[in-house]
Amino acid sequence: MLVICNECSQTFSSTAYSCPHCGSISGEITILNSATSIGEKAFWGCKNLKSVTIPNSVTSIDGGAFWHCDNLKSVTIPNSVFSIGVGAFQYCKSLESVTIPNSVKFLSLAVFDSCTKLKNIVIPDSVQSIKDMMFSNCTSLENVTIPNSVQYISYEAFSNCTALESIIIPNSVTHIESSAFRGCKNLKEITAPGQFRNLFPNTVYFKAL
Repeated sequence: MLVICNECSQTFSSTAYSCPHCGSISGEITILNSATSIGEKAFWGCKNLKSVTIPNSVTSIDGGAFWHCDNLKSVTIPNSVFSIGVGAFQYCKSLESVTIPNSVKFLSLAVFDSCTKLKNIVIPDSVQSIKDMMFSNCTSLENVTIPNSVQYISYEAFSNCTALESIIIPNSVTHIESSAFRGCKNLKEITAPGQFRNLFPNTVYFKAL
């Protein structure tokens, strides 16, 4: 996959991890329109990368694509993307906002695990399950929108989201793993189907749908 370095405006392969022309990946990287996927570990550990422009030609973001990009602050995913792989944005410690379009039907495990500055997330209504550790350790996460398409909330999906105080779980959800909200010590207000009441024994307010 080819990218453009905004430091020197030269084109190079993302597998080089740093620009062979000026020696850095920093600031904004623009992925060329010829790309149809962002490959596995494409920008793995690029700690100076701050923003990335993903073109509409991209249909998948593969596992570990932006793993540990410590300074990546925001990502806009185009509505051409169908799937996002395991840990694609895991440990992006500076990621504050991300837009997930309705074209995304498959979000894999731990996609946003340990994105400690992520505050808001809207899960698109094309997604049917919130998989293992998808938002675990997102300690700044305050607002989560779960659509009526979601049926399953898996293992530690929101574990240790310590800033999360309330959540609405729609009637479409038929299964929640007992560890899904483990460590959410400030989660006090939950609206959910009545059969899940016993999963939240320490909740101050539980409203059954």
